[in-house]
Amino acid sequence: MASWNSIPLEITYEVLGWIAFVSWTVAAYPQLILNFRRKSVVGLNFDFVVLNLTKQSSYLIYNATLYFSKAVQKQYFEKYGFGEMIPVAANDVAFSSHAVLMTAIILIQIAIYERGGQTVSKITLAIVSVVWFVAGVCFFVALPIHSWLWLINIFNSIQVFMTVVKYIPQACMNFKRKSTDGFSVGNILLDFSGGVANCAQMAVQSIDQDSMVNFYGNIGKTLLSLISIFFDIIFMVQHFLLYSSRRALISSKTSKESKEPLVKSTDYPESENV
Repeated sequence: MASWNSIPLEITYEVLGWIAFVSWTVAAYPQLILNFRRKSVVGLNFDFVVLNLTKQSSYLIYNATLYFSKAVQKQYFEKYGFGEMIPVAANDVAFSSHAVLMTAIILIQIAIYERGGQTVSKITLAIVSVVWFVAGVCFFVALPIHSWLWLINIFNSIQVFMTVVKYIPQACMNFKRKSTDGFSVGNILLDFSGGVANCAQMAVQSIDQDSMVNFYGNIGKTLLSLISIFFDIIFMVQHFLLYSSRRALISSKTSKESKEPLVKSTDYPESENV
């Protein structure tokens, strides 16, 4: 297993990794807090949350297995070379563990808060069912020959696929409603920061090792960052440019209604001066 050639680059790598962790971790809270304050999940796409749970679970399986399992690490070195470094850091495991927990909590909010008639689509349920069925089949294929690296790469591919799929329903929902009301942009800004920090972290490792193996050796992490950044830009354009006037109109209407007196003056007319 390779070691770092530059201590400053190693420190930079760790710092960027934990910046990504903090950004992606904190990114889960704005939506959770928004739901709690509103006691409503109207505006949050349920398909997004359900797909995200499968995505984060798959990513956790990949990260935790490659980071902790010596048998899987050995298979990785045999494939990519014993002079390479494991492309999973402690912050990756911490992030995916936290993400699974937060997504599960948001699902509980969906179950107990006002939903406004929203439901999980049959297409999403079908996608999730097929994905886990395929994962189960792959497990039994890998079991006899102990192809654990191949198996966790399947889970890594699943998380990439789910990353693409999970963003589409929310983007389409915003487009149809011509509004991002109910969808926390704070989540998006932090997610964008995490994606940039994650890419920078991988670049630092490549510079130190003079190798691009960590990019294609963990193609899932690379694609996760790039796909997240791409969709975050779409959401930011929707929120700040396309539907900003619509959001202001809703805010103004809500403010006006909140200031309207409960008892109008016409119900109790003032007595005339004699």
